[in-house]
Amino acid sequence: MTSYPKMLAPLDLGFTTLKNRVLMGSMHTGLEERGDWNRVAEFYAARARGGAGLIVTGGMAPNREGGVFPGAAGLFSDEDIANHKSVTDRVHDAGGKIAMQILHAGRYAYGPECVSASPVKSPISPFPPKELDEEGIDKQIKDFATSAARAKRAGYDGVEVMGSEGYFLNQFLVTHTNKREDGWGGSYENRMRLPIAVVRAVREAVGPDFIIIYRLSMIDLVPNGSSFDEVIQLAKEIEAAGATILNTGIGWHEARIPTIATSVPRAAFTWVTKKLMGHVSIPVITSNRINHPEVAENVLESGCADMVSMARPFLADADFVAKAEQGRADEIAPCIACNQACLDHTFGGKISTCLVNPRACYETDLAWQPAEKPKKVAIVGAGPAGMSTALVADERGHEVTLFDRADEIGGQLNMAKQVPGKEEFWGLVDWYRTMLAKSGVTQRLNTEVTADDLDGFDEVVIATGVTPRDPEIAGQDRDNVLTYIDVLRGKAPVGDRVAIIGAGGIGFDVAEYLTQKGDSPTENLDEWLAEWGVADPAEQRGGLAPEGPQPEAPARHAVLMQRKAKALGKGLGKTTGWIHRATLKMKQVEMVGGVNYERIDDQGLHVSSGEARENPRVVECDTVVLCAGQVSDRSLADALVAKGINPHVIGGADVAAELDAKRAINQGTRLAAEL
Repeated sequence: MTSYPKMLAPLDLGFTTLKNRVLMGSMHTGLEERGDWNRVAEFYAARARGGAGLIVTGGMAPNREGGVFPGAAGLFSDEDIANHKSVTDRVHDAGGKIAMQILHAGRYAYGPECVSASPVKSPISPFPPKELDEEGIDKQIKDFATSAARAKRAGYDGVEVMGSEGYFLNQFLVTHTNKREDGWGGSYENRMRLPIAVVRAVREAVGPDFIIIYRLSMIDLVPNGSSFDEVIQLAKEIEAAGATILNTGIGWHEARIPTIATSVPRAAFTWVTKKLMGHVSIPVITSNRINHPEVAENVLESGCADMVSMARPFLADADFVAKAEQGRADEIAPCIACNQACLDHTFGGKISTCLVNPRACYETDLAWQPAEKPKKVAIVGAGPAGMSTALVADERGHEVTLFDRADEIGGQLNMAKQVPGKEEFWGLVDWYRTMLAKSGVTQRLNTEVTADDLDGFDEVVIATGVTPRDPEIAGQDRDNVLTYIDVLRGKAPVGDRVAIIGAGGIGFDVAEYLTQKGDSPTENLDEWLAEWGVADPAEQRGGLAPEGPQPEAPARHAVLMQRKAKALGKGLGKTTGWIHRATLKMKQVEMVGGVNYERIDDQGLHVSSGEARENPRVVECDTVVLCAGQVSDRSLADALVAKGINPHVIGGADVAAELDAKRAINQGTRLAAEL
């Protein structure tokens, strides 16, 4: 008997049956635009082999003006259809089903040809959209239908019509972006005409036995968003127009409330989907921050939806469903919702991948075969770089010994997991612990390794990480001056007034850690919703609380400083940096740039401004925390080189640029694949 009977139950759609209740949600990977269709096919086929009940591709533009950016992928020609046919054939051969998402960006399109309901510029694009006339609207409807018909010719089992997240169809629905006074604006009946017309046209184009998913924004999280009565009204009309399934969309891209980042509680918005249950007769999918089979099972068991959507968890582990089905849920590599290698890459114009799984989207060029000649491999450092190297090297048949001076694995991940909003890192460390225990890797913890200890190994990998940089401030040897390691490992008490030196990722983490009072809101949904000002959309239009965010008072007064004379947090993640800045603002953290650190004494931290060292002031504080960067710990590597041994140096020991687990894991994985 399975541990997840709801999640693994088939879903009968009438003309076809899905083998389970798990949708691999749409993600833009950037693969289609590269034109390597074998690579695209293998990415999706791997997820089909891994057990996804239905896969949805990244968004395909229905026309050039609707592309998210110039040159965005779509089905515009017979050649496009043939390329996509290679993908659907591979997925079907792997036993899967796949739908193509049709995504019209509207005013979110990053190009001068963008169109929308009204010429209201998006805050996330510099291009004001052109207001469509009747002829233009008719063209968009026909282009959706044509795209769907081409998807069917390409062998897709269905399409998903993107109607949420603030994209084109969503822009017609709300007065926030629809200022029209004709038959496509004004009353809600007029504003919802376009999505209904699109679904109806798509159904006419593809016939009855073809899946049509409509992704409906159930809580907009923007001013003047939809009421929930309007959501229900639209859902019923979309069902009548011919949709097979309704999928949940949460928040617009311009919303100032996080919806998928790691600080968002698991399954944080499933209660919104549950409000729609019973109002329509077709299946309803729920979404966002569902990253474990147990979470999915509980969501379905509690009646929140008929099916769950998981996107990034399938980047972290293509075999998510298969492992759950086989009783190996503890082996599922966890999505930690960090955004660092997926969404940050997408918005940076890079191929998406995954921090915990560098093979994601690189299935055809990052593969490992059994080693032709197994070697004895020593790896020093059981942080993310060392652990990743050890697991892959062991899988390839090498004899691996993993050393670390600490009494537990994880390295600096063990500090990251202490930060409020980063609780997912506990699961990542647990996963490494599980996988190492099930591997053939010999672990030698509590071991200080010297160069002589590594004699007899064929390959030596140095993954010894970093040590804190010495900022060389007069008075830093005082008892009330701590490093971030002291703080995050709880080695010393911290006073009520704190000065934090250094505003990189670690400085922000320390500020969040020290200002959080009590349990993290990430562990308490009601508290998190209040903190960010999320309300019931049945009571407040768009789901925004009229009183705004209501965070708890900070546990301490903190001042966060940096030497660079620019806004703090500019170097944080493209898609998460704003969340960290907003969090510290809610915690009343004072953020100061362009600072010179003069000295620390009984009064506090003395600072000045600019090259001329002007405007001296004293930051009165009980504790000073040093987060002034890191330097690589290469002492063992240097000792080995002195002996004539050239080790492989990876992770922080190679480059001390913040605490970059993404780079460390990628380096370790790729090294082990080549040993």
